[in-house]
Amino acid sequence: MVERKPTAERLSLFSDGVFAIIITILVLELRPPHEASFTALKELWPEGLSYAVSYWFLAVVWINHHHVLRFAETATPRLIWGNFAHLFSVSLIPFTTAWIADSDLGSAPVTLYALVFVAVNVTYLAVCWEAVDRPSHKNSSDRIRRMMRMRSLVTIILFLTAALTAVWFPALGLGIIVFCLLLYVRPDVSEVST
Repeated sequence: MVERKPTAERLSLFSDGVFAIIITILVLELRPPHEASFTALKELWPEGLSYAVSYWFLAVVWINHHHVLRFAETATPRLIWGNFAHLFSVSLIPFTTAWIADSDLGSAPVTLYALVFVAVNVTYLAVCWEAVDRPSHKNSSDRIRRMMRMRSLVTIILFLTAALTAVWFPALGLGIIVFCLLLYVRPDVSEVST
């Protein structure tokens, strides 16, 4: 019998399905106003803001996840388990998004939201380590590996800063979280400049 190695493509397809479910859960938390007026819509600003930020974040996380898995040659057990940990942390986004919306940008929900993104980035680093940083991977340059690692470490620090800031100033904490989005909009930035 021929032994087949698990493919990274299958792992990527599974992950895409999980991301689709997470986005579906996120949108199901949006509830229309009970009144048929634009004034009623205005009162839903916390839900709209937290949904928009979370949807954008999920898009950025998916784009970067997809980008990293391109480098994986096979789905090693470490890559599979790192990916499951990453998907678990990403799956917490709808919960924290709903809590932010229900609390009108409360301190504890924004703090937890930032800590969830610390977990998203830590687990992303684990996926990067296995898919990109492994010494046997010749399809990624040292520059790409350094840039991905550095960007992850910087955003982990920024998310921790956002979590601490949100304890006293939730809106500023959320602003720092949104700023972190900008650092990940282009996952291939290190490749473009080479």
